[in-house]
Amino acid sequence: MSNAEAESAVMACGSPVDDVRPTGAPRVDVLPAREVPLGGPRSMTVRRTLPQRDRPLIGAWCFADHYGPDAVTDRGGMTLPPHPHTGLQTVTWLFSGEVEHRDTLGTHALVHPGEINLMTGGYGIAHSEVSTPRTTVVHGVQLWVALPEEHRNAERDFQHYAPEPVRMEGAEIRVFLGSLAGEVSPVRTFTPLLGAEIILEPRMTVTLPMDAEFEHGVLVDSGDVRVADTLLHRAELGYVPPGAGTLTFMNESDGPARTILLGGTPFEEEIVMWWNFIGRTHEDIVKAREDWETSSDRFGTIESFPGGRLPAPALPNATIKPRRNPQRR
Repeated sequence: MSNAEAESAVMACGSPVDDVRPTGAPRVDVLPAREVPLGGPRSMTVRRTLPQRDRPLIGAWCFADHYGPDAVTDRGGMTLPPHPHTGLQTVTWLFSGEVEHRDTLGTHALVHPGEINLMTGGYGIAHSEVSTPRTTVVHGVQLWVALPEEHRNAERDFQHYAPEPVRMEGAEIRVFLGSLAGEVSPVRTFTPLLGAEIILEPRMTVTLPMDAEFEHGVLVDSGDVRVADTLLHRAELGYVPPGAGTLTFMNESDGPARTILLGGTPFEEEIVMWWNFIGRTHEDIVKAREDWETSSDRFGTIESFPGGRLPAPALPNATIKPRRNPQRR
């Protein structure tokens, strides 16, 4: 997915390492979402919880958009023409609908609910995402992962995986990245990561073992979910600092509740993120934009897309400088 804001925000990001409560119960910070329209009056509107000024990353997760359920007859579905990415991996995960993906590797793939599409941008890639004609409701999340300096110019890549559900008393889990509940995803990443969908049965409580070296984020898609001692509502993201060896999820709703659990080791590098590009300096961003606008070979072409490319927004009238990490507590 593209960051389609008319004036793309400049984000220079690093992730702090915070503590946990002395009692052993992890602290959970509630991060509200902001609504971002992805185009014209009938466009999709997404709820964005990453990046935020006070919490730009969770592990290497640097971008989280939550959208739907949107009826295609009302909003027109998802239509994102070819657009570029650098220095990151994109993760598409659907709850309902079907999305057609094309990229400059020559990939043509369909993603369905319960399947992950992971695309590596590295030095440069372009892709398009369009909901198919048989889609009636679009609903899911779009996530980005920052690549570490060592791998930020990695070659283009595309992976697709459909994890088997793990069923336990009170919950069903699909692990699309990393490992959880005895399941390990084969999808390759460049830093230690966790990504899983957890569906909780009504009024049920589940405690899961966590990697204590990870920081975690819990994004609520539906229901009211208490994580440790903190209640999270729909579209809120709960941040859990490193140190938690377990996490308890309690569904306080009369119907099923769905969450996306993200995790990773703290990402210590500062990154500059603007539009769909991640770099380390202002010059990285300027060069990437220039290469896209001049149709250089850096991003390749998608011959089969019926329409034009997404133009880049104008650069800010200032040098893009990294912000300092939030203060450690």
